[in-house]
Amino acid sequence: MSPTVEIRNVTKKFGSFVAVDNLDLSIGKGEFFGFLGPNGAGKTTTIKMITGLYSPTSGSCLINGFDVHRDPVPAKRSLGYVPDQPFMYEKLTGREFLYFIGGIFSMRVAVVKERIGEYIEMFELGDFIDKRGEEYSQGMRQRIVLSAAMIHDPGVLIIDEPLVGLDPRSSRLVKDTLKQRTTQGLTIFMSTHLLEIVEELCDRIAIIKQGRIIYEESRGGARRSNGQLETMFLELTK
Repeated sequence: MSPTVEIRNVTKKFGSFVAVDNLDLSIGKGEFFGFLGPNGAGKTTTIKMITGLYSPTSGSCLINGFDVHRDPVPAKRSLGYVPDQPFMYEKLTGREFLYFIGGIFSMRVAVVKERIGEYIEMFELGDFIDKRGEEYSQGMRQRIVLSAAMIHDPGVLIIDEPLVGLDPRSSRLVKDTLKQRTTQGLTIFMSTHLLEIVEELCDRIAIIKQGRIIYEESRGGARRSNGQLETMFLELTK
């Protein structure tokens, strides 16, 4: 399985503080990867380096073979990103925001229109797609931002706490969609504190503590974990 996300000996320092310490990971095409760790472990810093928001102090991050910092345009064209706090322009409707994102990726208007229709049905956006972002709840924003991250059909999706603010039905819609997309070849790098979601969805996990990987495992989903992930996580990160 060829890697679509590569983190090569990456270190990130803020002054004398080492937030990420010589991190080395490789994630293959179609993998659903869970990135776990306690608060302050380095998860979000790692994600910001993969997406190009932070530059590593040393090492490199590659998306589909392109260095995110040396070749940012081709790397980011095949990347979708959903941050832990979903951002929208308050005065744009959900539909306008999706057209705006499609324009950033130089997509044809007809293709964007078709994709918007698909996501309206997939995530049940019809009741609010034409309302302004300032009227949205957290869950509404999350579904729009997830649609925006996937509208250009990226090969890699980076998501930080994807189910924040979602009601049970919306959560199920998102989980089913993400898992289905990995069977179609989408690589997902997910950071979350919801261990039951990791057990249900992830093919492989890594646990980070104080900027270093302390545990890595191929899981095969909940069938192998039997609910023991929480006990193991607490023991390793205490």
